[in-house]
Amino acid sequence: VQLVESGGDMVQPGGSLRLSCAASGFTFRTYGMYWVRQAPGKGLEWVASISMSGAGTNYADSVKSRFAISRDNAKSIVYLQMNSLKPEDTALYFCATDPIGRTKGQGTQVTVSS
Repeated sequence: VQLVESGGDMVQPGGSLRLSCAASGFTFRTYGMYWVRQAPGKGLEWVASISMSGAGTNYADSVKSRFAISRDNAKSIVYLQMNSLKPEDTALYFCATDPIGRTKGQGTQVTVSS
């Protein structure tokens, strides 16, 4: 399993980013996929999940209505569109094949600061 996240950056509060995660080494379309994050000094936090087909999504209350997870099974990529970013969204973001991040990539840093 290989998961490679990209798209992290430093943005001002209220800004937007789209994270991408390229997956390989497994049959992507047969896995639900997840985004998790780790803020400085804190543990891993589940952010969003998407079903194998992409028809079903779920979000943590802290990001609901601001973030959107999607996937492209033809390209083996999962995305996280993040809008209305807040300073408390600052974290290292990982995509994962499970909701607690046992199998995840190296992460991409998102910093929200004015």
